[in-house]
Amino acid sequence: MSPPTGAGGGPLRVVIAEDAALFREGLVRLLTERGHRVVAAVADGQALLDAVAADRPDVAVVDIRMPPTHSDEGLRAALELRRDHPGTGVLVFSQYIETRYAARLLEPNAAGVGYLLKDRVADVREFVDALARVAAGGTALDPEVVGQLLGASRNADDLAALTPREREVLALMAEGRSNAGIANALVVSVGVVEKHVASVFGKLRLPPDEGDNRRVLAVLRFLGS
Repeated sequence: MSPPTGAGGGPLRVVIAEDAALFREGLVRLLTERGHRVVAAVADGQALLDAVAADRPDVAVVDIRMPPTHSDEGLRAALELRRDHPGTGVLVFSQYIETRYAARLLEPNAAGVGYLLKDRVADVREFVDALARVAAGGTALDPEVVGQLLGASRNADDLAALTPREREVLALMAEGRSNAGIANALVVSVGVVEKHVASVFGKLRLPPDEGDNRRVLAVLRFLGS
């Protein structure tokens, strides 16, 4: 199987920003073995910004916590990257679920953004698929992060109107999955998913939209993330 491709039709061009050397080199090897090109692998936020400005990659993989304080340097660099280089996707890695960071990354536009827990690297295919989706302008949110966003919603009354199945569909939409992807995950037909999606939008008073990114953004905005 050929690797997911970048905007130019070839393998993805990737910048990695991760201060843990073994983890960083592991990502480099993983992506290189799958035919992608890692144009830079750096250990801090400023080096990330410099590498993106110089190499204009398809996507950047960014750890939230990097030197010197190991708090939110990676996040701040990712936000600056999204502002100055909107054509570069940003896939953020975190050891923890930090919904406030996810919220800042997803505002005001969820296109080309991913937020995964580092444990997701153990599932190589899922990670590479998520990276390709973000590089193509899609969205990739860890299911556990989506669960936290749903739980932290300020719109609990409206969410309470959803059936358990509709909440499952909403969570999968927020992960960035298409109707076909949701159907595969729930082992139902696409037609059934379309009915659930229409019901979710109706109960949440959101207009239906054919664009996956826009519907993810609408859902996340509604949830108050």
